[in-house]
Amino acid sequence: MTDFALNAEVRSDLGKGASRRLRRNANLVPAVIYGGNKEPKSISLLAKDLAKLLETEAAFSHVLTLNLADGKESVLIKALQRHPAKGFVLHADFIRVVAGQKLTALIPLHFLNEETAAGVKQEGGIVSHTISEVEVTCLPKNLPEFIAVDMANVALGQTIHLSDLKLPAGVELVALAHDSDLPVANIHAPRVVQDTEEPAADAGASEGEAEAE
Repeated sequence: MTDFALNAEVRSDLGKGASRRLRRNANLVPAVIYGGNKEPKSISLLAKDLAKLLETEAAFSHVLTLNLADGKESVLIKALQRHPAKGFVLHADFIRVVAGQKLTALIPLHFLNEETAAGVKQEGGIVSHTISEVEVTCLPKNLPEFIAVDMANVALGQTIHLSDLKLPAGVELVALAHDSDLPVANIHAPRVVQDTEEPAADAGASEGEAEAE
């Protein structure tokens, strides 16, 4: 089982220059914790520990524990700033999680039974995903690691919308609260690619015949 916990240290040396020194000299990632009716707290984490945690998809939708000298913080990953070319994390934003207080988080969608879906296996259709994650609101104890989208009974030409998703108890979709029933996935017919080379070949043959005459 993945341990969703990281050791962290409070930092007082702030600014872009300080952040660069942390990354370059100590292999640390600067970060900030905010929310929960408390003052923001600037921290740093070991880059290798954070990178290892982020290899697990569930880390992005799971309540994490940050172990600090002055106590523990329960948080969610709110945002990550990555190096544009190499992809490693340059800065992390964490938002506090308060027990008994609803939170908002992005949860990944897991698409099931795509290859055996009715519209694929029986009608030769192709599955297309419109979105890969959804924003939910719920209590921390109800936060799911993912939401399953079962494609088994989806026919050719059919679209699954947010309102069709089966949500865990206590979980609500933010978009539906705003009357935005977005499409999630659909099964459509394969595109027919027309061969445009044959007419050109025929035209060439016609020209050759004309010259021969």
